[in-house]
Amino acid sequence: MKNKRKGRLPISTAVVVLVILCAGILLIESQTKIIRRWIDDVIYDNQNHYLACEQLPSISEVEKVLEEHRDMVDQIEAINPGFVGVEVHPCGNGNADITFWYGSHQDRLMIEQIIGNDTFFGVPYNLHNR
Repeated sequence: MKNKRKGRLPISTAVVVLVILCAGILLIESQTKIIRRWIDDVIYDNQNHYLACEQLPSISEVEKVLEEHRDMVDQIEAINPGFVGVEVHPCGNGNADITFWYGSHQDRLMIEQIIGNDTFFGVPYNLHNR
């Protein structure tokens, strides 16, 4: 007589459920970047916008915004001279974003407070702890 195990899923069913669960997680991650955002924020102390290069403004537009708001750029760089900076970050098609880099989490908080928005006057930006 065979010993039947009641209440347990067959291995093949468990594998199918696991594959469906992983596919769902990958789909959600590809759309929201929720896991990547968490890793960037909590582990690396970074923040990225995750926009495609085609969605970014032209390099000349980015440079114009930075020049028009030079006083704010100077204020950001003065947070911790030599350890905080601003760069135009071009991508391959002539578009760009802004990268604010800093040396500590406190510097990042001060940068975020000065900018006070998700974009720098309409230009997407990244925050990178270096």
